[in-house]
Order: sequence, then structure tokens, then C-alpha cells
Amino acid sequence: MSAAAGLLVALTAMTGLSQFHRAALGVIAPDLTVDLALTPAMLGAANGVFFAALLVAQVPVGIALDRAGPRRTVATLTGLAVAGAGFQAFATDGPTLLAARLLLGLGCGASFMAAVVLCARWYSGAAMTLALSRVFALSQMGILLAGAPLAAASGLLGWRGALGASAVLTAACLLLWWRLVRDDPPDRPPVFRQPETLKEALLGQVSIWRLPGLARVLTIHLVGYAAAATVIGLWAGPYLADVYGLDATGRGWALAAMGVAMPVGLLAMGPLERRVGGRRGIVTAAAALAAGTLFALALWPGAPLAAALTLLVLLVLFSAFPVLVVAEGRSLFPDHLVGRGATTVNLAQVLGSALLPMLVGAVVGLFPEAGGVRPEAAYRAGFAVLGAALAAGLAGWVLLPRGAAPTKP
Repeated sequence: MSAAAGLLVALTAMTGLSQFHRAALGVIAPDLTVDLALTPAMLGAANGVFFAALLVAQVPVGIALDRAGPRRTVATLTGLAVAGAGFQAFATDGPTLLAARLLLGLGCGASFMAAVVLCARWYSGAAMTLALSRVFALSQMGILLAGAPLAAASGLLGWRGALGASAVLTAACLLLWWRLVRDDPPDRPPVFRQPETLKEALLGQVSIWRLPGLARVLTIHLVGYAAAATVIGLWAGPYLADVYGLDATGRGWALAAMGVAMPVGLLAMGPLERRVGGRRGIVTAAAALAAGTLFALALWPGAPLAAALTLLVLLVLFSAFPVLVVAEGRSLFPDHLVGRGATTVNLAQVLGSALLPMLVGAVVGLFPEAGGVRPEAAYRAGFAVLGAALAAGLAGWVLLPRGAAPTKP
């Protein structure tokens, strides 16, 4: 295996692992709710705190990626992820589950941004976009793993055994990462990292925030991924269980179908960008279509199961556009600040991914249970909130100033 192929394998494994942990609660959420006596708000918080941890980690991770390099940064943090994955298998109530998810989120804090930094170092121009799209597309295998396979493991081992097995999987990915990843390609000299004081490192971070055109990127990135992630990672499972009566296996297959839609969309982004000749119109159209699916779910009472599943899959398919938002953001900042720039853009994504699940959980919780299940109206209200959030992000993308024309990375 060549060094470049090994790098892509390791990046796919580590980003896929992060995707798995983000989505792992979805298929077992009904079991967790019963065994740990979780309210909808607490269940939303359990998923949201993972993203809150990612948010807290982004600024120090950005500095570490620029100063220590992706290999050491990700390896160190993944050790925390191993502990968090094991800890959540022993949760006895809501607060202990929250603590485990917080630790797990910190452990996954550098995975995706390390992929951006390494693809930028090993590739350039269109090759970088293609490599990044492939990594992000293949990382969706983590969501697939969090669907039917996790449901099967939960049925065989119980949800505690399944989550314990995820800790073993996390440790295996750590070993693979350390073996295969190098910070720089073998045919180029290593990137010289200028020593920085803490003040200089923070000033470099501040300079990122001053870049023209950053606000519009952050606005759409705040909700572009988070809306779909809130559905597939947490609320699709309870929605299909309460409204349509699907068991764990049925929910697992439904989530697997949604998981397949994301890589299909991601793999289409690169060719579509080349054909259309720009990414801005694609982002606008895809975000509008994603918002439309959410409003359809919100405004269609008594939708047949087939229609609901189709809309859920289309939501995920159209929500592949954030990879183009990442490319747009990457074009704004200089090479020596690539780590801090990438994590700054990612701050918006993880902030939205932390807030939206808790917001939807609070809205769903306003509707009392009847016979142990939430009414359809509760979930329709949640979809409406997500649709409105995505529409607001789209407005920012379209209306906020673009600033100086970006240069190609």
C-alpha cells in the first residue's frame, strides 16, 4: 500500500469512527430512554453534549494541528475517545451518559479537521477537493455501522455490550492511525512550523476571524450539516418508533438507507461542481431542497411510511453540500494557518450540531406522551424548527457579503 493510499484509509477510518459515535444513539435511543429514564430533553442533551465538546475543542485543536501536527494531535485525543466510548456503556442515568458523551466528543474533536489539513498538505487544487470528498463520503460508513449493524449488536449483546464493543473499535482505529499517517508526503520536505508564543498563536486565531467573506460561510455551516445530523443521529429513530411502530431492526434499516444517501451525495459534489462551474449555486440549491424536505415532513400529517422514509433519505442526500462550504472556507485562509482556519469554519458546524438537538428535544418535550409514545405533532414541530433554521442559514449564505474573491487552495 502506498503512503497516499494508507493516508486515505486512515482518514476514512478515523472520520468514519467519529460519524459512528455521532449517530450511535439514534437506533438505541428508545432502549436508553427506558433503561436510564431519560426525558426527551435529556436525550437531546446526550447527543448535543457530544457536539458541545467538539465545539470546546476546536480552538486548541486548531493550534495543535498547526504546531504539533495532525498525527500526534489525533492520536492523543483518540485515547480520550476510547475511554469515553467505554464509559458510556456503564452509564446508569442521564448525568453519567452526558459525562461519557462529553469525553467521547473531546476525543473525536480533531478527526475531521485533521482530514482537511492533511488533504491540503498532500494534495492541491481539484485533487484536494476530490480527496476530501472521497474521505467524507467513505466516512459515512460510520453512520451505516450505527444503523442495522449496531441494532443487531444491541439485540445480541444488549445496548451496553454494543457500546462496549465500540470502545474496542475505537482503540483499533487509533492503532491504525498511528501506523499509517504521516503529516507530510514523502516527496516533499516537512512543513516548517515556526515556534509561536501563546500570544502569537491566539493572534493567528484572531486574524482568521477578520477574513472577508467568513461570515456567510459560518452562517450556512452553522446549520447545513447540523439539521440532517440532528435527524439521522437522534430523532429519526424515535420518530419511526413512535409514529410508525418500527422495531430496532426496522429503524436500523431505515437509518442505513439514510446513511447510504450521504456518500452518494458527497461523491456527486465534485463532478457537479466541475460541470456547473462553481460551488455557490450548488450550495444554494441543495440547501433549499433540504429545507423543503423538512417542511414537507412538518406540514404533512399522517404521511405514509414510504413517503416519510423517502423524505428522510432525500434530506440526507441534499445535505451533502457542506463539503463545498468547507472548500469555500479553505480558500479564505493562508497555508500557515490552515489548522486554525479549518477549525474556525468547523466551529460553526459543531455549534449548530450541539444546539439543534437540544432545541428539537425541548420542542418535542412540549408534547406529552400518550400510551408511552410521543404524538406525531411533536416530531412535526421538531422538523419545522430544523427547516426554519436551515432556511435562515441559507438566507445568510445568499445575502451576506462575499468579501474578496477567494483564491483556489
